[in-house]
Amino acid sequence: MNLKNTEDSLLDSYDISLLAALQRDAYATHQQIGEQVHLSASQVSRRVQRLQVGGFVRRYVALLEPQALGLGVRAMSYVTLTRHGGDEGATFETEIGSIPEVLECYSVAGESDYILHIVCADLSVLSEQVLRRITRIQGVGSIRSNIVLNCIKSSTELPLGHLGR
Repeated sequence: MNLKNTEDSLLDSYDISLLAALQRDAYATHQQIGEQVHLSASQVSRRVQRLQVGGFVRRYVALLEPQALGLGVRAMSYVTLTRHGGDEGATFETEIGSIPEVLECYSVAGESDYILHIVCADLSVLSEQVLRRITRIQGVGSIRSNIVLNCIKSSTELPLGHLGR
């Protein structure tokens, strides 16, 4: 039974189960995943390769623990540009890509133009290095930041339940 039709690929229930298993533990062997989803290791290997080629799997990464690495400050910063008609957006997006402390940058609609997820060693690094560098980017009008006190939920697993409907 085909559940999701994309350009050249069809996702069936096995593919969805494979994607869920890979999200939980990309380090698992094909044999281990096969036992979870009731496929042979060779079938898992072929399907995983097809999912990668089909663009369903972007990449595999190790998720590091920021606190253990001395990165104890997280901030969510809201950036507003001075104008929207010129090259300010493109300039901002190019510059923000070169700041390693900025883990994520989203272009948004609403009160701000961008939302940044930033991680730093301490508050002085955040204010004196990162935020100061961002305010110097041409076209940045204002930055409003919230310091994360406690992470209630953090996940890298995408919800896949809608694919089975």
